[in-house]
This record gives sequence, C-alpha cells and structure tokens, in this order.
Amino acid sequence: METQARIYVAGHRGLVGSAIIRRLKRGGYENLLTASSSELDLRRQAEVEAFFERERPDYVFLAAAKVGGIHANNTYRAEFIYDNLTIASNIIHSAYRFGAKKLLNLGSSCIYPKLAPQPMREEYLLTGSLETTNEPYAVAKIAAIKLCRYYNEQYGTKFISVMPTNLYGPGDNFNLETAHVMPALIRKFHLAKLLNSGRHDEVEKDLSGFKLGFGYEKGTDPLAVLGGLGVTAAHVAMWGSGKPYREFLYSDDLADACIHLMNNYGPEAIGEFVNIGSGTDVTIAELAQLAKKVTGFQGDIVHDLSKPDGTPRKLLDISRIRSFGWEPQTGLEEGMRKTYEWYLSKPAG
Repeated sequence: METQARIYVAGHRGLVGSAIIRRLKRGGYENLLTASSSELDLRRQAEVEAFFERERPDYVFLAAAKVGGIHANNTYRAEFIYDNLTIASNIIHSAYRFGAKKLLNLGSSCIYPKLAPQPMREEYLLTGSLETTNEPYAVAKIAAIKLCRYYNEQYGTKFISVMPTNLYGPGDNFNLETAHVMPALIRKFHLAKLLNSGRHDEVEKDLSGFKLGFGYEKGTDPLAVLGGLGVTAAHVAMWGSGKPYREFLYSDDLADACIHLMNNYGPEAIGEFVNIGSGTDVTIAELAQLAKKVTGFQGDIVHDLSKPDGTPRKLLDISRIRSFGWEPQTGLEEGMRKTYEWYLSKPAG
C-alpha cells in the first residue's frame, strides 16, 4: 500500500479496527477513511454504495461485524446472521464496483466444524457441523469468505480473507452481556476485587463508565446485579467446566499480520483464506486463574455447570501465515496486563 493511498477501515472503533488504525498511523499512512455507525449504516446497501462512490478507497479493511460471546451469539441469532451477512456483502460488492485495489476480509475461527481435528488447518472448512451456539455468526463469516473467493474468480479482484483466533486488547467490549470470555473475566475479577476490598464507590464508578448489560440502570442495587452474574466479594462464577481450550491473540499482533499480508500477498498466494493465531492455547480455567492473578483478586473461582462450554477446543494451525514471514509478538500474560491497564485507564461516563 502506498503511504498516500486512500485506506478505508470499516469498524474502526472496534477491537480489530482500532488496532489496524493504530498500526497504519505508526506506518506513516495518512489518508485513512472512517465512518461511525451513526454516519454510515453498513447494513444499508444504498448508503454503503454512496460512501464508496464518494470516497473511492484504494484499499479496504473489512473489520466491521456484530460480535459477542456465547450468550450473545445464542440469544440474538437472527441479528448475528442478518447484520454480518449484509455488512459483508455490501462492503465486498462496493469494493468491487468502485474499483478498490485490494480488500482484506476479517473472519473468525468459529467457521470451523465443532469437532474439527486440532490444530485446525484452512482445508478443514465445511468438513463437519458447526458449533450450534454460534452457527448464525459462523455461517455469515463463511459466506463472506466465499464472496471474496468468487469475486476474485469472476471479476479478477484481489480480495483476501483472514481467520483470526480469539482476540483481545485495548478497545475490547467489556459489556458482560455481550463480551467474549477474556474481557468478561477481566471485568468480573476486577469488580470482585473492588467488592472484596470494600471499594463500593469504585464499583459504582465502573458501572457508570462501562455498560454492564442485562438491563442494568443507574440506581439499581449493584450488589444484587453483580451477585446475579456470579460476581461477589468472595468468589467469581464462570460459565461451564473450564475444561475447553481456547487460543488468544493480542489485537495489535493481528493488525501487524493484516498489514503485512495487505502489503505483500494476494489471493493467488493466500488461497481462500489464511489463519492468524498465537499457535498455543490454554484451558478456560487456566485463563481464569491468569485473570485472577493480573487483576489481583484474592477470592475463589467457582463453576456454573448449568451453562454451556461451547466447542471443546479451537486451536489454529498457523503454518501458512508463518510461511509468509509473520510471527506473534505478545505473550498471553503481557497482553492481558496491557488490556487490563487500558480498562483501568478509561474514564467513567
């Protein structure tokens, strides 16, 4: 990418998009195009096409998506498939129609079958049934991969797709109703630490600074609300047995990989898509112990076995991305500490 090229980052305020923006700025790219959801509804084809016709981006990072953890995916199933299908189809088609040189589409490792062999290689796509709790999201992400592939085949575009593992980092979603496991655990242990040390004023400050979810409104008894979520001064309750394995990648490492691929490789080298991960995994129980350590909570961890575990294991084979000269740089504990520091630095309100 030329430093003066017009680069559009869809979803620039999200976890991935904000990391890509940071990395582009560090790389000297100055002509960055962004639009908030209030300025541009990516689910509306006419609005997206008007934006592309007006701005004519040379390069597009498709990082916009409706995302969430097991609870959100399993509760808002129609929204997850509709929003993600329409966002992807509108942006990919507009990138083709208005002559973008290249597009990078960000997917998710949930595209793989629930019981795929481990570690998961790119060729395992569509070889088995998906995990039911996030099937709508996965179907939309698979459709976006296929859109890029078939536009390349029919129209000669240079659209590439990447499949990152579970991501975390500055700018993550800490709403406990919709958050992924990493930010949810960080926030739960942080709140439990505040309760454990009697710092109730800081609990109120936290609840006013970040959305809690589950219909919480200011004035509601925070102890009752948090207790219902398994967060008390004595313990933190986590979903399921804690036995499933998950792989995690720091968001800035993903941004480095995306820009490396955008600058150096096209679909003829990448193929249909390429995995991006850390290459190692931990159990959810181990992740919880690390979150407890990083936040400094002194209480216990209990398991709510009435809640689902999800897929038993999701570890990506990252041989292909490594062959392109990229390696992850941020260890799990280091990345979690950076994420927690970002969380603590955010002002209330």
